[in-house]
Amino acid sequence: MAKVAKKTAKRKAASTKASASKAKVDVSPATARAQTSLDKLLKELTAQAKKVAAARKKAASAKKKSAKSKKAVDKRAAKSAAAAVSKAADKAKALRAKVATSKQNLAKAKKAEAAKAAQAAAKARVDDLEAKLAAKSEADLAKAMKAFQSKWEAKRKAADKKKVSSLAKKLAAKLKAAEKKEKAKTKAAEKKAAAKAKAAEKKAAAKAKVAAKKAAAKAKAAEKKAAAKAKAAEKKAAAKAKAAEKKAAAKAKAAAKKAKAKAKPKAKAKPKAKPKAKAKPKAKASTAKAKKRGRPAKKK
Repeated sequence: MAKVAKKTAKRKAASTKASASKAKVDVSPATARAQTSLDKLLKELTAQAKKVAAARKKAASAKKKSAKSKKAVDKRAAKSAAAAVSKAADKAKALRAKVATSKQNLAKAKKAEAAKAAQAAAKARVDDLEAKLAAKSEADLAKAMKAFQSKWEAKRKAADKKKVSSLAKKLAAKLKAAEKKEKAKTKAAEKKAAAKAKAAEKKAAAKAKVAAKKAAAKAKAAEKKAAAKAKAAEKKAAAKAKAAEKKAAAKAKAAAKKAKAKAKPKAKAKPKAKPKAKAKPKAKASTAKAKKRGRPAKKK
């Protein structure tokens, strides 16, 4: 940044110096006009001086001639030549006055030009100094800024470090507290869960005990029922066997009787009424069943 400023200032100073030197070389239009007018007037004055010198020579010659001659023509010629000298001298005088004025004007123009050139030179010097000072100021500012920046950065770095450290400590403490809280919460939850599990276990044990008791009672009742059923079935089977035995005996007896009757010659045909009497064991069996069930037997 400072280097760029220096370069800019150098360029500015160089351009100012160049313009100042140009102002010295260049002639202002007023000076040029005054110089041209003076040169013209000097030329005219020189020509007029020559004319005056020629007129004087002529007048002197005419005067000499007039002095020697007594002619009126020569006298008039001498007078005319003298008048011409006077006229030429007046014109030369007027031209000299004009030249003097022109010289004054030129001097004034040159003075003004010199003043302007001096002013331009002074301005160039001022501009040059200003550019130099600006460059120096910019360089000094850059230097000061760099020094301030280093100092400020160091200070800010220390402050930031302090802030970061403080926040890290704060967060660490917060995390520790949260961890502690979480541990306590977990412990309480575990305790609660253990108590709940214990209660559930106790409840399940009590429920199992009741269920076991109920199952035992049910099994006992079922066993009792099964025993009673088995006893009734046994009794029924015995009664059935007895009835069957009786029936078989009656059938055997009837068969034997039938066989005997077949063997004998047919005598009287007797009605078959005895099988009806054989139905009695059935009634006995139904009576036994009814007794077993605990109900009175059906009367026929």
